[in-house]
Amino acid sequence: MAADTPRASDAAEHGNDTDDTTGTTDPAGDGAGTGRGDGPDAAHRRPEGVDDATVEATGLVSKALETIERARGHLYSFHQLTGTADLILGDAVEKLREAGHTAQAELLEREIVGRNVLPGRWTFQVVEDYNATYYKPFTAAEERIRQELVAGRDHLYEAEMKEDRRTRNHPEHRALP
Repeated sequence: MAADTPRASDAAEHGNDTDDTTGTTDPAGDGAGTGRGDGPDAAHRRPEGVDDATVEATGLVSKALETIERARGHLYSFHQLTGTADLILGDAVEKLREAGHTAQAELLEREIVGRNVLPGRWTFQVVEDYNATYYKPFTAAEERIRQELVAGRDHLYEAEMKEDRRTRNHPEHRALP
């Protein structure tokens, strides 16, 4: 994240017709088209008194959580892929046996099929431990920090970046759907 946090109130400096009190734009002064002006919705406006450093810091906490969400997705992929491989290996054991390769089938069946991926744990247990030990406490801490510092608002940094970067009065750059 950049040191200078984009703010909706900075948009006027960049040639965007922003109303500093609401964070909305209304070049014609009539709110035509939406009845709300052309800025972010209330859920994505900075609460009064919240400074740039707080928006940036809470944005980084949320970015870290988003990275954890991706890591967790990879963990579920690991879980599903490992389980699928074990089932396929079970089929391979049957085919080896049918082909007369009993010793090899027995080796795989004894040593690999159904084997723990960590001592005493299958992948579902790894997922459960990760969720209980790391993921759930992380999501709770991130939510608490957003509640305490920015009235629970999510993606403030990104919402302000959008306001700073979008082209006013362009149909594909509208603030809201």
